[in-house]
Amino acid sequence: MPAKKSETIQAGVKKSSSRFPVVGIGASAGGLEALELFFKNTPENTGMAFVVIQHLDPDHKGILPELLQRATGMKVEKISERMKARPDHVYVIPPNRSLTIESGSFRLYPPAEARGLRLPIDIFLRSLANDLEERSIGVILSGMGSDGSSGLKAIKEKGGLVVVQDPRSAKFDAMPKNAMASVISDIVASPEELPYRIIVYLKISPPIKIDTIRDTSIRNNIEKIIYLIRQHTGHDFSSYKKSGIYRRIERRKGVHQISKIQDYVKFLHENSKEVDILFNELMVGVTNFFRDHAVWDKLRDEVLPEMLASFHDGASLRAWIPGCSTGEEAYSLAIVFKEAQEKLKKPKNLSLQIFATDIDHYAIEKARRGVYQRNITADVSPERINKFFNLDAEGFRVNASLREMIVFAEQSVVKDPPFTRLDMLSCRNLFIYLEAEKQKKLISLFYYSLKPGGVLVLGSAETLVNNREGFKEVDSRLKIYRRSEMSYAIHAEFIDFSNATHSAKSFEKAIKMPPKEPENIQDLADQHVIQNFSPPTVLVNEKGDIVYITGRTGKYLEPTAGKANWNIYSMARPGLRHELPGAFRLALQSYEPVILPAIKVGTNGGEQYVEVTIQRVKNPAAIRNMIIVVFRDIPSPSDVQKTVKPGKKSHKYNDLEKELEKSYEDLQSTREEMQASQEELKSINEELQSTNEELQSTNEELTTSKEEMQSMNEELQTLNTELQSKVNDLVMANSDMKNLLNNTEIATLFLDKELSIRRFTDPVRKIFKLRTADLGRPFTDLVTNLQYPDLESHARQVLRTLVTIENSVTTKNGLWFNVRIMPYRTEDDRIDGLVLTFTDITVSTKLEIDLQKANEEIDKLKK
Repeated sequence: MPAKKSETIQAGVKKSSSRFPVVGIGASAGGLEALELFFKNTPENTGMAFVVIQHLDPDHKGILPELLQRATGMKVEKISERMKARPDHVYVIPPNRSLTIESGSFRLYPPAEARGLRLPIDIFLRSLANDLEERSIGVILSGMGSDGSSGLKAIKEKGGLVVVQDPRSAKFDAMPKNAMASVISDIVASPEELPYRIIVYLKISPPIKIDTIRDTSIRNNIEKIIYLIRQHTGHDFSSYKKSGIYRRIERRKGVHQISKIQDYVKFLHENSKEVDILFNELMVGVTNFFRDHAVWDKLRDEVLPEMLASFHDGASLRAWIPGCSTGEEAYSLAIVFKEAQEKLKKPKNLSLQIFATDIDHYAIEKARRGVYQRNITADVSPERINKFFNLDAEGFRVNASLREMIVFAEQSVVKDPPFTRLDMLSCRNLFIYLEAEKQKKLISLFYYSLKPGGVLVLGSAETLVNNREGFKEVDSRLKIYRRSEMSYAIHAEFIDFSNATHSAKSFEKAIKMPPKEPENIQDLADQHVIQNFSPPTVLVNEKGDIVYITGRTGKYLEPTAGKANWNIYSMARPGLRHELPGAFRLALQSYEPVILPAIKVGTNGGEQYVEVTIQRVKNPAAIRNMIIVVFRDIPSPSDVQKTVKPGKKSHKYNDLEKELEKSYEDLQSTREEMQASQEELKSINEELQSTNEELQSTNEELTTSKEEMQSMNEELQTLNTELQSKVNDLVMANSDMKNLLNNTEIATLFLDKELSIRRFTDPVRKIFKLRTADLGRPFTDLVTNLQYPDLESHARQVLRTLVTIENSVTTKNGLWFNVRIMPYRTEDDRIDGLVLTFTDITVSTKLEIDLQKANEEIDKLKK
């Protein structure tokens, strides 16, 4: 053993007085040699406990502890009831017992089956996963059958370590191969390499702490990994719990003996296959038939019968199972539906359509095949096996009546449209991996998908978060709920979804400026006059936004502080600011000019009187309906009248009177405009209310149509996928049948009831002059070498009497054929034509003739 490897093994795993890893080792035929190699290479101070489970003869006294004691320095003990597991010990299951572990103590039970198929490895590994969770380690060594595969799934689901002997090093590779086919193995190696790999994994992957995940560097690297998976697979795991993602990352780091997460990120960049493996790890994809039996018993005995009783005869129920994995959950629901239907007091012709979806392509393909290993007998009763499954060479295959109830399809419940108008929704494999916010959105989505009164089933570790007001509890312990009537809170929280995520593309249109005309003397002169001799002028639109300025307007307008605002109301100086709005309203009513005489405008530290003309522009058409504002400076009234004559009012008094009179006029004008505006707003409000009611009605209709279209589209897509799969199977079966018929070298001709050619094998071409284009032609039109004039009459006789006719005939070139004419029977026992076979018997016939001649010559010689 290399020095570095030896040091790693001697270092072992850090022991803990309360929680230490327990290794469950399953072995069967040829497993003794593998076990000895395993323990010979396992140091005595690993800090782990080892439990050996073998398929033992119930009547044979086990000597396995004595055999293993020779291969290891650890103490090897036969398990007894309530024995406590301790580190650095090896425990062996006794014969004729089933073994589980609870709170670190072993429990022994009589096996459920007296003889035949027993699954002690699965039973123990499942209990090990439930008891130790991420500290559970499952090892499968050489053996026959598939025992242990289901137990490894449970360990994988709880975050434990899955270890399998390399099938190439196993005497019997069935158990390792079945284990690798059912779940992604973390470590695959020869028995002598496995201890070293397990110890290195446990050293590199210490228990995960919440504080570790809060580290900024760790979270940044997790986000990078999520981005890599999204780029590679198209699936986004950003809404998954970071602790769960980090736990899976740590597992993969330990498998590859990578200590730093940034190094694992680099490893992912360079190995796309590892991205696929991590993707499958994050999906977990673990389930089994009738998981949590109490839930299925409740559905069969109470929930479904109550639901079915409310449906009319001939109704069709709809169910959706998101995250269906390899299909066990969907088939379980189909079975309990059939059982519940049989228990109805008044039988009804009801059907169930189950939509089972998952993002894992390989899991969906396996679910579609509907073939499962023989160890499902641990979860499925013999009565259900006999009724709903067929045994073949691959294992147990679900029967056609069950398979036709389910449509399997790839779908992401997070981003793809949901199924709607559902009577039942079962989501028991997904919520525990998602963040609380995403769970809340999915609950709103499920509420939207279910009909009022529809049933929602969640997993034992899942909850409705804060959306409980949309559902009524049927059984809080089993997490079965019923959708209530429309809840505003749920409806308001519903998150919109789309069929797919599209990246929007923005297009910018280039504005082509007209070619600039050459300037002439008139244009230059006009421009000079406007800039130097015309009064300051501003051109604005109806909202007061400045479009064009001529002359110096600084004495009347000034930019406001803050964000640039080129609106004349904001830029007007004190004095103008209150006068402009009313004047603008008057100007917009006609094309007549509105004049504001002698407006006192505050300038920088002084005053300036100005006359302002505001007019709506009629021509030219390019600036029609814009507003032009012209400013003209006028002398101050105090400059015009310096003195005040005796007995006359002062100029200041006159100004105040004028201002007061103008204020009254403005107030009256404002009141009239306000009254008119109120009447207009009232009329507009009534129109808007009417329009709003129409829009609400239209929106409800459109929403209903959208829901129906989305649901129909999803169903069509899933059905199309299902049909495409069936077409591919049919094409393959057709190809197999064609090869089979051609390779038998028996000329076969298939005819319909009108004796037209339906199909033929290649050897028929030697007898009839046939081409592919002759399909559909009467076979009596063909040229043949057969000397069989009664062929047509015999064919019609067989169609009439359904009695097979067989004759030996010759050909023009001296060949002999045994011609057999048989009726063509369909699967439903209906006659749909004829099958003609032509077997070449030339050699045997000639030998028979020669033999006959020889006998005749012998008879002549005797005479």
